[in-house]
Amino acid sequence: MKILVVRFSSIGDIVLTSAVVREIKSQIPKSEIHFLTKEVFKSLVADNPNIDHIHTIQNSIKEVVADLKKENFDWIIDLHKNVRTKSLKTKLNKKSSSFRKLNYQKWKMVKFKKNDLPKLHIVDRYFEAVKPIGVVNPGIKGDFYIHKNNQVTLSTISEHLKSQEYVVMAIGAQFSTKRLPISKCVELLSKIQSPVVIIGGEMDVEFANEIVEQSKGTVINSCGKFNIQQSASVVEQSKCLITNDTGMMHIGACFSVSIVSIWGSTIPDFGMYPYRPNQEDTYSMHEVLDLSCRPCSKLGHQDCPKGHFKCMMNQDTERIAAEI
Repeated sequence: MKILVVRFSSIGDIVLTSAVVREIKSQIPKSEIHFLTKEVFKSLVADNPNIDHIHTIQNSIKEVVADLKKENFDWIIDLHKNVRTKSLKTKLNKKSSSFRKLNYQKWKMVKFKKNDLPKLHIVDRYFEAVKPIGVVNPGIKGDFYIHKNNQVTLSTISEHLKSQEYVVMAIGAQFSTKRLPISKCVELLSKIQSPVVIIGGEMDVEFANEIVEQSKGTVINSCGKFNIQQSASVVEQSKCLITNDTGMMHIGACFSVSIVSIWGSTIPDFGMYPYRPNQEDTYSMHEVLDLSCRPCSKLGHQDCPKGHFKCMMNQDTERIAAEI
């Protein structure tokens, strides 16, 4: 079978497709897998040996429709499920399947705090899309492949770093209400004895500098110095990843590193917690429960709608540090 898998964005969602792609390749002999995503996210799948060809768009599916028609796919696996993918499937006119997106249930949870969400990870729902082609979920964590040129030598960060002896703190988040504030980061790091490497993008440099300036001990700011694959390499070599609800959490879940996740305005019940079936003892999730305002969004906000930001400011750093 020649199969097109579609997921345009974002980092975590794309990484979470890896288990599905792997099982298609494994369970359907001689299958040829094509993957369609946005150009900006190509590096997330570029080194995946289970993908035979990658197609990308900058802004519109019009950029690739003609080329995709020539491929004459047997099946389209839609793991994005929006207006754009509906249009794409109509234009390609091939058999297709998708998954339950649960937008209505998420809206009810945000608006009325009524939890009708199924106790399923989004990867389990992704696998619903491949049932029609005979692929089943074996319950194995996903994969993230790092090109050899992106493997980071720890001595280039600090001569004091050794594999499995340091902690990584991933401070990035698309929305501020998913990010542990500077004061709480400093409070948490003051309780950790191990060296800490902060990772993030160029937009996180100033935020990380503030943390380093206010912290004692060995806290290294690597934000803006590495691409996402290189940051993943730093995570893979660490003993523990401290992370917000963000893409790096899902990348870290593909490795053997322990994960301590901190949740603010979003909730694990949305189905986007670390995907490690039958390995629940390798990660923890820390959230401030019994807040009537939480969750305030399925994605997050740039500012707390209530102004108090209790979902992060009330995090128990003693408990989190103990877990680390």
